[in-house]
Amino acid sequence: MSLDSSSYLNRELSWLEFNHRVLEEAQDPTQPLLERLKFLTIVSSNLDEFFEIRVAALKQLVENRSDVHGPDGLRPPDVLAAIRTRVLRMVADQYQLLHETLLPALAHEGLHLRAIPELNDIQIEWARQIFQRDILPILTPLAVDPSHPFPQLLNKSVNLVVLFSKPGYQESTRHAFVQIPRGISRLIALPKDGGNPREFILLSELIRHFVSEVFPGMKIYGAWPTRITRNSELYIDEEEAHNLLLTIEEELQKRNRGAAVRLELTQDCPVEIETYLLGHLHLSHEDVYRVTGPVNLTQLFSLTESGRGLPNLHDPLFTPSIPPPLALPARTFDAIRQNDILLHHPYESFQPIISLLEQAAVDPQVLAIKMTLYRTSGDSPLLNALIAAAHNEKQVTILVELKARFDEANNIAWARKMEEAGIHVVYGLVGLKTHCKILLIVRKEEDHLQSYLHLGTGNYHPRTARFYTDFSLLTCRPVLTTEVASLFNVLTGMSETAHFDELLVAPFNFAPRLLELIHRESAHHRAGRPAGIFIKANALVDPEIIQSLYASSQEGVPIQLLIRGICCLRPGMPGLSENIRVRSIVDRFLEHSRIYVFTNAGDPLVFIGSADLMPRNLHRRVEVVFPILDPELRQHFLDTILPAYTSDNRKARVLGQNGLSTRAPVPSGTPPRRVQDEFLLRYNPKSADIPQITPALWHPTTPIRSVNA
Repeated sequence: MSLDSSSYLNRELSWLEFNHRVLEEAQDPTQPLLERLKFLTIVSSNLDEFFEIRVAALKQLVENRSDVHGPDGLRPPDVLAAIRTRVLRMVADQYQLLHETLLPALAHEGLHLRAIPELNDIQIEWARQIFQRDILPILTPLAVDPSHPFPQLLNKSVNLVVLFSKPGYQESTRHAFVQIPRGISRLIALPKDGGNPREFILLSELIRHFVSEVFPGMKIYGAWPTRITRNSELYIDEEEAHNLLLTIEEELQKRNRGAAVRLELTQDCPVEIETYLLGHLHLSHEDVYRVTGPVNLTQLFSLTESGRGLPNLHDPLFTPSIPPPLALPARTFDAIRQNDILLHHPYESFQPIISLLEQAAVDPQVLAIKMTLYRTSGDSPLLNALIAAAHNEKQVTILVELKARFDEANNIAWARKMEEAGIHVVYGLVGLKTHCKILLIVRKEEDHLQSYLHLGTGNYHPRTARFYTDFSLLTCRPVLTTEVASLFNVLTGMSETAHFDELLVAPFNFAPRLLELIHRESAHHRAGRPAGIFIKANALVDPEIIQSLYASSQEGVPIQLLIRGICCLRPGMPGLSENIRVRSIVDRFLEHSRIYVFTNAGDPLVFIGSADLMPRNLHRRVEVVFPILDPELRQHFLDTILPAYTSDNRKARVLGQNGLSTRAPVPSGTPPRRVQDEFLLRYNPKSADIPQITPALWHPTTPIRSVNA
């Protein structure tokens, strides 16, 4: 199928549309106040990474005079111009929301972010003492003159650019920089003194107010906060790297010094200062984003933690449940032998996975543990259990992905610690990131070896498991454990090829099998058999997959896509995609699980796993998508999981032909449905009344155009 560029949405602009959906959560007046503030900071954090990686790549293409363009037909300069227009509007909306809505509403609740001029004399004196005692000794002013070149301002650090002169000298004004320290809290609580215990000032504003004390004897004309975003992509030639760990460590040192791609300034910063900075940073005025407030809104995230004593400002707390078969950790192996077990995080606890590994570490019958590690927490109990297993003379092999973006340093630290403990640490295949989530435990039972398997859609990260929606499958089915063992042999270099019948493994068979499954639904539909496709993923970018979905839509196959982030497929196009409905859900928990369901002539196939539908996932990463083979668990997906996702009308957005999303309509007489609330009730053992989710809204044999979207 040959398609013109109008059939595709631009990747970068689609991502910005996703970030706009996050901003909409901050704008939603039905959200608790501090949850709105949290979403506001997430928008800024997302934009940081977007500029560090995507905008940086586009600017490099422009600098290299590359005429490359994506399937959408837009060239890099056009995309950069469109990004700027969209981001300027988004940032303006952020600061308007902050100043006109969130801060006043929080002040009404007794939570204040104070400006320095608002402080009384007693508070000012207290602030001066704090500055002189706890902050001034840390600061190092960096002057710029013929003997002191323009400093290397670190990526995403907030710096004050100071304009000053030395009295008595016949010379012009000079520039200096003061970096706001990263090692101390960006939010400083004012003393209670019987007053409001929840009043705060920003560290950057405190330093700005007392900046003259950093330059004794100098005449200060002004100090203005500035923030630079730099290219943070790592450039590694793995085939030339003799030691991948050391090579990545060296590259990490360069991340803070990459080429500048964005300059953030406050509105009151003089144009002369802007011009001065642009000249030294080799940027243009198109790279400047002026803001009406703190140049780094992510620092306000700590304000959300300060209101823990105000439960009405947060989402209600909940306790993740533990399924009865896993209630006794010592019996976990017995429970897995009885039946496959599915966990739905964060509604169900991640603790059973930790307990499984902790039990394996001390079980004398466990002989070997193999695991992939993409991301984890700095204090991960999982890795402590692996180290304990090595000390207990288990054979432990861990594949650590050193190139997990922005977690490289953390993974390097764990790799070294594990190697010191006697764990065999490997780094995967050259040119591929290992993104799959697999854990294999080999145990001696009576007269045979029994393998136990954990397969997941999310990382082995106990903290993110509390607010990412993911699935875990615990099984000992030989058809799965055998194939995972073969995959580990490939990853550790003991085998060059492996054959997979049940697993869909990128870059080996995932893409061709997925295309085959999509095409097969078209054949079923042509033959009059039940047909339909449901895909839940974080991103849909790959042109070949998009073309195959278009072809199935043209055949009349109903396709429901739940794409959280980037979607380059344009739905609802007459003659092309009118049978495709694309929705997105942004809510309290980050939708992270990937689900692939095919009606398959009435014998549905259900797969879940780690892979999104981007070229990198299909061809440049090791991903594992695995089948749900247990009939009851498969039916659980068909009767509960899918209908809940397809009927959400509170947090769901519907993607239009123009690439913009609108709130899902609520048809007359239809009750409001919020999938995450329903799952919280369903999996919470304390809930007496669990809402019944009607599976009728999942129409595997009816064209999407007949469904009230």
